[in-house]
Parts: sequence; structure tokens; C-alpha cells
Amino acid sequence: MDSSDIRDRFSHFRVLIIGRANAGKTTILQRVCNTRKKPEIYNSSGKKISASVLIPSRNVRRTCGMHDIENEMVFRHSPGFVFHDSCGFEAGGNSEFDKVEAFIRGRSKKTNLKDRIHAIWYCIPMDEASRAFTQGEIKFFSQCDTGSVPVIVVFTKFDALYDVEYAQLRKTGESREGAKELAPKRAEESFANGPQLKFLYNSKDIPHPPKCHVCLPNMNSDDANCGPLIDCTAGALGDDEVLKQLLVSSQQTNLELCMKYAVERQLSRISFEYCRR
Repeated sequence: MDSSDIRDRFSHFRVLIIGRANAGKTTILQRVCNTRKKPEIYNSSGKKISASVLIPSRNVRRTCGMHDIENEMVFRHSPGFVFHDSCGFEAGGNSEFDKVEAFIRGRSKKTNLKDRIHAIWYCIPMDEASRAFTQGEIKFFSQCDTGSVPVIVVFTKFDALYDVEYAQLRKTGESREGAKELAPKRAEESFANGPQLKFLYNSKDIPHPPKCHVCLPNMNSDDANCGPLIDCTAGALGDDEVLKQLLVSSQQTNLELCMKYAVERQLSRISFEYCRR
């Protein structure tokens, strides 16, 4: 199917985004959709509702009570995406986890592809003091079977680790300029061999690991790059060419991915025609 045919039939790439409070979820979605504006919110009946449901309350449990995971978030600047938001398991405990699990199970069984969720982005911030997984996160990856829906872990606020490495480099006598230059690479190397990824991918206590992960620093910057998230999501879709085309046609921030996918499709067609001969 051509991209135009897929867009006519399915119209949206649907993502469930999960994460604790202040994980930077809204910022990530804004960067993906290349906008600074807030999303428009629609309920399950398609009626537009107030965006105030996204405003955090001092009483987190009260906020989650008003929050409905079935609500759809759409950014005018990038209407090819539909997002669903979970307000985090640490706020609602077992009740919120059960809602998310039921939502994933229900959406996975939808007859029409356009009504299913196509990917899950699980945001985990790296600016926390301990940077350890919460019990809610552990519960999700140990108990929630998402079936064919790929889960991509998004380590947000990753630049917080730059500060950690900067401080360590300064202690060893590195100059300010040198420490600033070396810190990002050191942070990436330390994280790649650190306990978080070992726990996610190599722990016997995690029977449902994510398909992949991505580290996103400096998302508040004007030149923030969410391209790696789109690229990682496309890879996690495996051999599902329809969803890949739907994702590529939905996003507007990753020109490189569009070109890469176009080349791959053309090479695939050439190979197919050659084999037929």
C-alpha cells in the first residue's frame, strides 16, 4: 500500500505514553509534534473537552480521578498522531495499573487497526536522586504483557547525568571546558553499562522487557531532537510495513527517517522484482 492509501484508511498513529509525574511527557510529545502549544483533548465520544485535565493538581489522587486514559490528545501542528496518557502508577497504585492494563488489553483487541494502540512510550526521568525504578515501573515490566504492541522506554531528562559526569571529571582535575566536552559521552558510556539497562533486559524478574530504549537530553531546548525516538519506534514495529508507513507519514521532525525508509522500500521492491524474474 502507498502512504497516501494508508493515511486515507487509518489516519492516525496511536501512542500510549506512560510515566510518573514530572517525567517530561508533555514536553516529549510537543517535540515529536514540533510545537510549543498544548494539545487538544477529546473524550471517547469525540467531543472536545477542556485541556485543564492535563494541569497537575496538588492533590495527585484527585487529578488522576479526573483523568481518563481513553481521552485522545491531538496536536494541531501534527494531526497524524493520537496520544493517550497515563498519569503514573505511583499516584493511583493498583487502581491506575489495572486501568492501564485493561486499556492495553482492550485496545489490542480492536477490530480496526485505526482504533488500536500501535506503540507504548514509557518515560522514566533521569533527574531523580536515586534514579532507581519505582515499584510501579517494576510492576509494569514484570506483570503487564502488552502482546504485539511494542514498548519503548524513554529515559527523559538524560542531561542530568551529564552534570554527574561533569562533577566527577572536575574532581579528577579536568578543566571546565574539558569536563563539559567529555561529560555527555561519559554519561552515555556509563549508562550503557549501568544497572538500569541490565535490570530491564537481563533480569529474571522482568519477563516483559521493552523492545528498545532511547535517551533524550535537553528536551527544553529549541533545537531538541526527538528523531531517535521515532527511529527507535519504527524499528520496534518489526516487519509491520503498514504501521511503519503510518508512523513515517505521521511524523514531521525526522526527515532522515523518511529518506531512510523510502530507500529501504525502493530496494525491497527492486529485490522483489529481481527474484520474480
